[in-house]
Amino acid sequence: MNVTNNHWLNLPSISLSIRVLFTGYLVAIGFGLLMAGGQILLTHGMADGKLGLSVDDIVYSYYGNRNNSRLETALNGAMKDKASDSTRADIIKWARDGASKPLWDEKFQQVFNDNCTACHGNVPGIPNFNHYDEVKKVAKLDNGSSIDSLTRVSHIHLFGIAFIFFFVGLIFSMAVNIPRWLKATVIALPFIFLVIDVLSWWLTKWSPHFAWLTIIGGAGYTFASMFMWITSIYQMWFMKKNGSQTYLNEWRHD
Repeated sequence: MNVTNNHWLNLPSISLSIRVLFTGYLVAIGFGLLMAGGQILLTHGMADGKLGLSVDDIVYSYYGNRNNSRLETALNGAMKDKASDSTRADIIKWARDGASKPLWDEKFQQVFNDNCTACHGNVPGIPNFNHYDEVKKVAKLDNGSSIDSLTRVSHIHLFGIAFIFFFVGLIFSMAVNIPRWLKATVIALPFIFLVIDVLSWWLTKWSPHFAWLTIIGGAGYTFASMFMWITSIYQMWFMKKNGSQTYLNEWRHD
């Protein structure tokens, strides 16, 4: 085999165009993961009304806060800044009193129009607060995520993130000077932790004691991905070439 034509098989020796291609992908994915982390902190991370992801946040998101309605939990958490204190107190009291239709027609339809429907009425996939029936659903006791919601989010999460891990792992598979067992383990870990993460949502829906698995799953695939990302960037741009034949032989034996 002609070594000159196979530099792309190892990261230190790939051509400039392939290096730019791989780097562009990794940088875009890196920013995407940062944005995903921020989104988690601002949604799930505010489920208990406090900034930062905790076990309670996971419990409230999937098992529910079964002392309150989803509406009240949101108004005291992620949606706390969307309305004044007095408005939120009025909505919470109305929900606790049974979210009556006459009061909706008389007062609260306008309250929701003024404070909520810019998103809850225009953004697909979230309750439409232009309609009383949709508001009534979230004003009931909070039983966490619905089965329909879990099914939809699970398959999107598994398909979408698995593609990301596949390509990050493919690039990392061309890394050199890493023991084969370690390389194979690191490539496999994000997929394992991804399955643990999604499975934990369903288990937490059944029992709050499994909420800690969600944090373990997310932390596990985050650290494994970071290791592959940093290693790949370093070897492409900062690692000195040490003989293409040596690297090619190592790649063949993987």
